[in-house]
Amino acid sequence: MDAMQISRTGLDVEWQRLQVIAQNLANMNSSRTASGDPVRAMRLVSAPKVKFADLIAANSSASGPKGVEVIGLEAMPGGVRRVYEPGDPQADAEGFVSYPNIDHAGEMTLLIKTSRAYEANLTAMNIAHQMYSRALELGQRS
Repeated sequence: MDAMQISRTGLDVEWQRLQVIAQNLANMNSSRTASGDPVRAMRLVSAPKVKFADLIAANSSASGPKGVEVIGLEAMPGGVRRVYEPGDPQADAEGFVSYPNIDHAGEMTLLIKTSRAYEANLTAMNIAHQMYSRALELGQRS
């Protein structure tokens, strides 16, 4: 088990998650993408690289945890919020513009949670580095 490699995968996934959250917040009041499609709030989906069931299986070829990976992006359920703006060029026949239904407080909470997970992975990587360095020092004394 390589603790630094596992923490690095965690850092990569949480960084990508931060970027997705930032995009959601930035597009909160955008009705259309550059291609003209409606803006949809997205969520990053991640999972362990090796399934737990595979790790505990008696005939497992997996040697241990390998960290996490991004599985993909999926649109968040929740639809759209319609705002009456008859002068907007994106307005429909009734004068409503459709915006993504993004909960600002929820996104900010998730942003803080994700940044804490990123910090935790960074701390774990630093501790692993210190342990490996200390083991090398002990090995040189022998």
